[in-house]
Amino acid sequence: MKILFLFLDGIGLGENNTETNPFARANMPYLESLLGGKKLINETAPFENEHLSLIAADPNLGVKGLPQSATGQAVLLTGINIPAELGYHYGPKPNPEVAKYLNGATLFSKTVKAGKKAALLNAYPPRYFDGIDSGKRLYSSIPLALTNAGISLFTDKDYYEGKALAADFTGEGWREFLGIPDAPVFKPEAAGNKLGELAGQYDFSFFEYWASDYAGHKQDMDWATRQLETFDSVLKGLLEAWQAEEGLIVVTSDHGNMEDLSTRKHTDAKVPLLVIGDSNARRGFSEITQLTEIEPAIANYLTLR
Repeated sequence: MKILFLFLDGIGLGENNTETNPFARANMPYLESLLGGKKLINETAPFENEHLSLIAADPNLGVKGLPQSATGQAVLLTGINIPAELGYHYGPKPNPEVAKYLNGATLFSKTVKAGKKAALLNAYPPRYFDGIDSGKRLYSSIPLALTNAGISLFTDKDYYEGKALAADFTGEGWREFLGIPDAPVFKPEAAGNKLGELAGQYDFSFFEYWASDYAGHKQDMDWATRQLETFDSVLKGLLEAWQAEEGLIVVTSDHGNMEDLSTRKHTDAKVPLLVIGDSNARRGFSEITQLTEIEPAIANYLTLR
C-alpha cells in the first residue's frame, strides 16, 4: 500500500467569512463535491463519507505561542511533540535543536530502513542549490529530513525529464519568477495527473506546497483565492490518476495562516487533515486529534514500525 502526503503550508480551518478567509470565497467545486457541498472551513469538520475523511487537527500541542513551520513540519515527519520537548515553537527554518530530530527518526528514514521507496516529488531549480552550497540558504525541515535519509532532492534535470513537479504544481513560476523560459508547464488538472503518476512509483511520497503560507503572510486575497482554485483542479486531476486500491492520499498542514487574512501572523486554528481513499484503510486515522498522531498512523499503515 502507498501513501501520498500532500503538504499545504500554512492552512487552517477558518470562519465562513468571505472577507478574511479565501477558503470561504474561492470557487472549489471539486473539493466541495467530495465534502458533500461544503467548504473547507472549521464548521465542516469532522466529516466523513465514502470518498474521504476530514478531521480538525491541533497544531498547538499544548505549547504557548503560535505554531511555526520548522517544528510543525518536524512533528508531522516524526510524530514527536518537539515543541513540548523544547518548550517553544520555532521557524521558519530548523535551528540545531529542531534539526537533531530530523536525522533518522522521520518517515523518510523509516521508509528507507524498511526497504521501501520514498521521495519528495518537488523539483528544485539551480539557484536553490546555489544558495544551499553557498551557505546563504538553509534547508527547511522537509528537505533536511529527506537528505538526512540519504535521498537526493530532485533537480531541474529531473523536472525536464518528468520525474518531479514544480512547487506551484503547474511550473508557471519557473517561467515567470525564475526566468526559465523553456520550463515545462502543465494545466492544473494535468499537473494533478502527473502527481498521481509520480506518487504511484513510491511507497511513501511527499509533495510540499509553500505558496499558501506566503500568501497568508502577504494578506493577498486574490492570490490566495487563485491558489485554491488551482489546487481544486490539481486535486481533480490527482484523483483521476490515483487508484484508490493503491493507497491513501493525506492532505494536511503545519499551522494556520492563509485561512485568516486579517493578520500577517500564523494562527492557532486547527488544521485540516484530509484522508482520501478506501474507508477501511482510513480507519487508522479516525481518532486523530493533533499533529503528533499523523506520523504514527502513516507509519502503521505502511508497516514501518
